[in-house]
Amino acid sequence: MRINLHGDIPAMESIRAYRFRVYPNARRRREIDERLILAKEFYNPLLEDTIKAYKENKSGITMASLNRFAKEIEKEKRFLRLYSQTRCEIKYRLLKAYRNFFRRIDERKKGRRIKAGFPRFKSIDRYRSITYPQNNGSFSIEKDRLRVSRIGTMKIELHRRIEGRIKAMTIKRESGEYYAIFTAAKEVEVQKSPDTNPVGIDLGLESFIAMSDVTKIKKPKFFRQRRRRIAHWQRVVARRNKGSKRREKAKLRLQKEWNGVTGQSDNFMHRLSRDLVSSGHTSFAVEALHTGNMMKNHRLAQSIQGASWNRFIRMLSYKAESAGMTVVTVDPRRATKECSNCGKIIDMPLSERVYACGRCGIRIDRDINAAINILRRATAAHAGSYARGDPASLHLETDAKAGSPKREHTLGSGNIDFKGSLGL
Repeated sequence: MRINLHGDIPAMESIRAYRFRVYPNARRRREIDERLILAKEFYNPLLEDTIKAYKENKSGITMASLNRFAKEIEKEKRFLRLYSQTRCEIKYRLLKAYRNFFRRIDERKKGRRIKAGFPRFKSIDRYRSITYPQNNGSFSIEKDRLRVSRIGTMKIELHRRIEGRIKAMTIKRESGEYYAIFTAAKEVEVQKSPDTNPVGIDLGLESFIAMSDVTKIKKPKFFRQRRRRIAHWQRVVARRNKGSKRREKAKLRLQKEWNGVTGQSDNFMHRLSRDLVSSGHTSFAVEALHTGNMMKNHRLAQSIQGASWNRFIRMLSYKAESAGMTVVTVDPRRATKECSNCGKIIDMPLSERVYACGRCGIRIDRDINAAINILRRATAAHAGSYARGDPASLHLETDAKAGSPKREHTLGSGNIDFKGSLGL
């Protein structure tokens, strides 16, 4: 963030990605598919050479060594059909994969239980995009046509305006369809909003979010709505012979079913994060979740993966940042077990949905209780601010409705009807 020339309003560079559907004809599709195959066949020998070099010399993986290996591979003239900067981007992909691998190794040494994730060889199904990292004439947009160097022109569906300066472009193939993803940078002036109405957010499975202002939002079970069709096409793929055209067609149908689940989930989270930013709250306190460890519970792993909590936090963070707000992550340990009124710790199984404190007598929904604790931890540095409050104001009924995730509360002038805005 930096100061602009007009005064003390901070200016920042906002980087956004814009994804559009493209419609290449049969010839352009062959050109794209051929380059995806070439990119995969360029990546795999690079990985093989780095593994061999490390075993022989124990040398580190650097861009200089990747450039040296790439020169040998590029002696095969067919790789020159790939745009030069696309080949450079492939090297950066591999270098990033190694850096992430060594980072996870260091985290494991510190006690974090995660997989190291060594870079793996790519099949054609796992290499689905090529990138043009600089806007230097390698691609351009004219009205509703996209021109890409060494591929040609194709129709593009520009359903929204690209704001800012386009820096890079990626062509991606996904379940038989093609997309162009543009990365654009824009200078924006952000006026910092005074933090007068913070809110804590607890993420869960019964209710997707529970907020410290007693609002709860339930996320539709998109996977459960499609799981029969997904299971059907998984069986079809398993029955088809490997390498056959019928198997490839079945795989495309399976991918489309999964993409449908992902698209519905992303649409829900985009709309929810947008409504939260415009709801009147000025900052958000959320949990710092490590879903990899949580998914070791095999009974809940599928539900946790489908919840996409970290993806939602990223969406909320960049929308809040653009509006001059902040998103603070806090340690969620014991947030559910701690009484939000007196601080007593009570062990609770997941089946208990109401927190009943034997010391102060408060009865409150367990997710709302956790959200209040998350907010308090985020604002702990401001002594006296956002105090525990009157227990009576947090009191819930003792009947079954107290623990129901479907119950909606919209208390306070700053709240909005989330259910109506989300079409639930």
